[in-house]
Amino acid sequence: MKDWPFVASWSGGKDSALAYYRALKTGGIPKRIWTMLEADEERSKSHALPPEVLHAQADRIGVPFMTRGADWEEYETQFLDAMKECVDAGIPYGVFGDIDLEDHLHWVKETCAKVGMEAIHPLWMEPRRKLLEEFVHEGFEAYIVVVNTKMMPSKFIGRKFTIELMDELEALGIDSCGESGEFHTIVVDGPIFSSRVPIVFGIQHERNGYLFLNVELENGM
Repeated sequence: MKDWPFVASWSGGKDSALAYYRALKTGGIPKRIWTMLEADEERSKSHALPPEVLHAQADRIGVPFMTRGADWEEYETQFLDAMKECVDAGIPYGVFGDIDLEDHLHWVKETCAKVGMEAIHPLWMEPRRKLLEEFVHEGFEAYIVVVNTKMMPSKFIGRKFTIELMDELEALGIDSCGESGEFHTIVVDGPIFSSRVPIVFGIQHERNGYLFLNVELENGM
């Protein structure tokens, strides 16, 4: 395809950033990025990033940003509403960062199809380690901001995502991609950004077996 308009699912983390970058390199024209927030719209789903940080990422990407808020019961309804809005605006393709989880791939494709959107997965079925190394070598900068403490040690919270970190995780038998929810990241710089997102880390808090690192914009920027 050439010059295909797309909306990118945006978690704020490494997989969505690399999928967006891959879409650009294969002829995609970004029209929007969008994020699903919690029902109170104070944090994003899974990555627990505040809207102001997500907006700062979108500003540096340079495309319009849209959100929806939902609990898990309302997730599909809000997902469909967001994708229908994009289709109605002439954006028929959605870009997603799934790598190799079949159930989620099928859900995304089938749900998008309900509103006439075609789901694109630029990372699909590529070796996880290969994708991670590409992410680092292309100049992306990311940090671990959520750790599932049932699956990996809490000491990794706040660590920069590097080749050395991947080696360290894999030596402990931990998937360095975090594809099964071991951890989540925030991306603050890379080839898709006009400048680095100025963040600072705050307090840590634990909830339901997950350790979260509070992320804020530096000096409220």
